[in-house]
Amino acid sequence: MEIRATAKFVRISPQKVRLLMDQIRGKRVEDALNSLSFTPKKGAHMLMKLINSAVANAEQNSGIDVDSLRISKVFADEGPTLKRWRPRARGRATRILKRTSHLTVILDEI
Repeated sequence: MEIRATAKFVRISPQKVRLLMDQIRGKRVEDALNSLSFTPKKGAHMLMKLINSAVANAEQNSGIDVDSLRISKVFADEGPTLKRWRPRARGRATRILKRTSHLTVILDEI
């Protein structure tokens, strides 16, 4: 049985959070949370919250034992991009792209 949790419109680039997702894909939930807790990146905290949400969904809705869960799929899709302007020399302006992500974690039993 698959247990899913999603976080939408998260203010981090999908490219940056995919680096962390590659490290935890296929691991047990306990091991993934342990490795993320020692990772000094912004996306690590967001992924920890998302995994904890998926574990809570598994406990509440399915009654599955938490110790038998592993991360089967985890992916980041691109969300809408916020476009901002930065003033430059000689009255010009450059565009700044503030990217967002839609994060998804899918757990299953071992």
